[in-house]
Order: sequence, then structure tokens, then C-alpha cells
Amino acid sequence: MIENNDIIDDFEDIEESDDGALFEHYHVTVDAGQTLLRIDRFLSNRLQNATRSRLQQAADEGKILVNTIPVKSSYKVKPGDEISIVMDYPRRELKIIAQDMPLDIVYEDDHLLVINKPAGLVVHPGHGNYSGTLVNGLAYHFQELPLFNSDDPRPGLIHRIDKNTSGLLVIAKTLEAKVKLSLQFFEKTTKRKYVALVWGDLDNDEGTITGNIGRSLKNRQVFTVFPEGEHGKPAVTHYKVIERLGYVNLVECRLETGRTHQIRVHMKHIGHPLFNDDNYGGDQVLRGTTFTKYKQFVKNCFEMIPRQALHAQTLGFIHPATGEEMLFESALPEDLANVIVKWRNYLSNRTAQEQ
Repeated sequence: MIENNDIIDDFEDIEESDDGALFEHYHVTVDAGQTLLRIDRFLSNRLQNATRSRLQQAADEGKILVNTIPVKSSYKVKPGDEISIVMDYPRRELKIIAQDMPLDIVYEDDHLLVINKPAGLVVHPGHGNYSGTLVNGLAYHFQELPLFNSDDPRPGLIHRIDKNTSGLLVIAKTLEAKVKLSLQFFEKTTKRKYVALVWGDLDNDEGTITGNIGRSLKNRQVFTVFPEGEHGKPAVTHYKVIERLGYVNLVECRLETGRTHQIRVHMKHIGHPLFNDDNYGGDQVLRGTTFTKYKQFVKNCFEMIPRQALHAQTLGFIHPATGEEMLFESALPEDLANVIVKWRNYLSNRTAQEQ
């Protein structure tokens, strides 16, 4: 059992306070049936942005407790263990400003809502984005709910997608819904499919990409694939080619895990970065000819979709109250749909010229 919404919370940096008081930041109850596993590895698989080195440092400083007793990072967790991570400072609170903003609500009932997020909308406040985020809009939309606290820094969020990725998100409206939906994401029983336009012609019609994903040791703004067991967290992405468009392919990606930038990192890892992904090299002409006319064509495509070509198209889960299987599909946004048509026309014209 995971509390404090560990599915999406960040593992905060270790800091010192003046009074020496300890504050609980996370509480995890080890599930029944859990095999013996080092606590640093156990927690790194469950807390987002919690690297094993940071967990080991926290353990060395006596900040990881099992059944109220400090343990070392080599401690082996057992079923029923109550794990607390404590720090010398309270959790940072960020006051959320409720803002009336348009939300593309696909579905809503008393327990949850599903939103189609446009590209460019930041999901929750953070450095440089303290207003105008989806969370600000949710704070306004939820302000009449009796159990809703408008100061919650992540009201109802179960998962998130990147600022410049479009597509579907499910939001909980009750504590019960939040717990049950979070568990589905943790246990990988949700259905999540993305559509991406990637550089290059993939060798196989479908395949699976594996590799631990973690923040780059050279550039903390991006993520990378590490050898298993070295850094990062396990990640699995299944892909299938939908359409071959010459120098680019349209692919469907199904997530088995939900790491930050997962599809973007994994596709770059196999040599097929997302089209116009400026963080992972996709904003350059990576395939095709050296002709000026072709380079101008690609530049025009970049202008049509000034972001990574990625859309969260399918989202499925079990309704937390009714037990009904819910499945939602989102149409391709205009920018992605238009650039696909442009590549189809280019391929058609090139084929005609070669005949």
C-alpha cells in the first residue's frame, strides 16, 4: 500500500533545519507477498525521482524508519513493514491559485473526470510555472467539492503527461477514487496507448524497448537509459508501426511502466527520436536528403507542430466505485494530424517522381 500519492510525488532533496524536528514525508506499507528486497531498491521502484544513492544517503542519516526504527539501506523489507521517510523540515507547501480556465472534459461523474490536455499546458505548478497550469484549473473546478482542499498541490492527480504532449488524463474527485486509481497505475493494470511520429523507418513492425530510465548525469534537464542496476528505474515500452511515411514512421506506443519522458527516451535510445523533440535531438533533420527543398519541407513541418509529436490517445481503467471497465479515445490534435498529412503528400509525390 502506498500513501501520500507516491505515484507522482517527487522525492525531495535532503536539507537541514534549525530545530532538529523530524517530519514524515512518505509512508509505505509493504504489501503481503513481497519477497525480501533491499529497502533502497524497494523504495526506488516506488517513489518517483528517488534514486538509490539519495535513498542510501537518507538511510545513512537515519531518515528511513521501518516500524519506527532507523535502518540501513541494506535492510531487507518484509511483508507488513511500515516504512517512513522523515526529514528535518516539513514538506514544502505551494499555495494553489484557483483559476477559471477552459478544461476539455471528456467524462465526469461524482468520482472522477477525464480530461483531454492540450499541448503546451503544464500539468502542475513548479519552477517557472506557478499559475496557468492544469492544477490551477482543477482547483477552480473542484472548489465546491466538500472533501476538496484547494491548497492541495496536486488535487486529484493520479498521473501526468509532459507539457508539450497532448492527450488524456484521469483525475480523482474523492480520496477513495484517488487511492484505487493510483493502485491501478502502480500495478500496471491501466491501458495507456500513445501515438508518436518518429524519425526513421523502423526495422520491425512491432517490438519492445526495455532499459532503466533516470535523470542524465550530464544534463539534469533530460533523462537517459542506463544499464540495468546502475541508475534509474525499470521501464518497458511496446511499440507498433501504424504507418510508414518514408523518412518518418507513425507508431503506437503502449506503456507498461510510466517513467518521466519514457517514450521520448526509449525511442531515442533505439535511434528513432520523436519528430521535433528538442530535448532529445528530434528537432534536427535526422533522415532524408541533403537537398535544400527537402530541408525546407522539414522546417515547414516543424513549424506546423512546434513540439514533440506525441499524443496520449487511449486511456483505460476500472472505475473505482462501480467496477466498470472504462475506455477513452482522443482524436489526434490538429497539429499532429496536419503534419501526418503533409508527410503522406510528400511520400506520395516522391513515389510518383520515382516511377
